[in-house]
Amino acid sequence: MLKTIKNNQILFIDIETVPQYQNYEQLPEKFQKLWDKKSAYLIKENETPDAVWNKSGIFAEFGKIICISAGFIQKDKFRIKSFYGDDEFELLTNFKNLIEKSFSGNDKYLCAHNGKEFDYPYIARRMLINKIEIPEILNSAGKKPWEIKHLDTLELWKFGDYKHYTSLELLTEIFDIPTPKDDIDGSMVNKVYWIDKDLKRIVNYCEKDVVAVAQLFLRYKNQNLIQDENIINVD
Repeated sequence: MLKTIKNNQILFIDIETVPQYQNYEQLPEKFQKLWDKKSAYLIKENETPDAVWNKSGIFAEFGKIICISAGFIQKDKFRIKSFYGDDEFELLTNFKNLIEKSFSGNDKYLCAHNGKEFDYPYIARRMLINKIEIPEILNSAGKKPWEIKHLDTLELWKFGDYKHYTSLELLTEIFDIPTPKDDIDGSMVNKVYWIDKDLKRIVNYCEKDVVAVAQLFLRYKNQNLIQDENIINVD
């Protein structure tokens, strides 16, 4: 399958998410009750729902997207652009515009690590919540499996073993790809955003993940990695 897909047909993406509110106490009362129910399986002995609120960013109903980084291969170059900020509606709209301008059509694909379980549905859900029409390439509703243009470097590594999860960090180490986790990792994003207020640091981390996903995909195809000097940020 991978041999039939050209590298320039793929938009590689990664997202970073955080809780919609910094603290559980800031949640409207109705949402506090709903979070209490939702978080039941996350709570360990002697914990309360507010103690695990920092994990709520993984749920589209309680979290929000603060950064989407997207990159594509153009000959020997990898061009990357990020959409980020506190205004989720604006960044989602701008990302949608990129997709509709440059990555629409039956010959285009999205690629992310664990994208089918996280990135793709999360973006689609947050677009619905923000009253943004979902781009065709993201909208899987009513489509046959072969009509959905979603690639996933985690799924490709599983080879049908659905109980097996392998992190991007581990795969980059196995394939001798520079790690994207040399500064922060996903568990630190909430603090960096809400406490440190260092969104640029999160964007840099997100972009490294996108590069790593693209490099991993190339290794799956037994192709050469993109050289650092050929990775270009697009304004």
